[in-house]
Amino acid sequence: MDRGKPGSKLHVLSDAAGLPLVVGLSAANVHDSRRLKPMVLALQLRHSPAQGRYRKPGKFHADKAYDHPELRRWLRGKRIGVRIARKGVESSQRLGRHRWVIERTISWLFGYRRLSPRYERHPYTYLAFLTLAAAMTCHKRHLKLTM
Repeated sequence: MDRGKPGSKLHVLSDAAGLPLVVGLSAANVHDSRRLKPMVLALQLRHSPAQGRYRKPGKFHADKAYDHPELRRWLRGKRIGVRIARKGVESSQRLGRHRWVIERTISWLFGYRRLSPRYERHPYTYLAFLTLAAAMTCHKRHLKLTM
């Protein structure tokens, strides 16, 4: 934990195609792993009448910042597959093919000029603009797929 680090961190939960499903914001001095549970719980699960059950994420890919046994147990308890690089054991390079998807999603969000340098003083205002950017990104992707 960086105790004196000013600023904020962006947290994004996306699907395999890179569409932002949940966006979040935290202080820069808060560890990434503390935002995992609220992000997963904020994910709205859809009920599929054809299958008669809720659709949930199949696998969770993350970097070493989320490597905690408690988080692994919690995700497995929710029946979500875990693919998190282990500290001191695995290299983050193996997650590269999955990690670029989230990096691309973040670059899509920061493509909106209002977000790149943070102008807003209050975090709820910045989070509102971040959520709007995520909705616009999903809308643009939907238009591109339907045309």
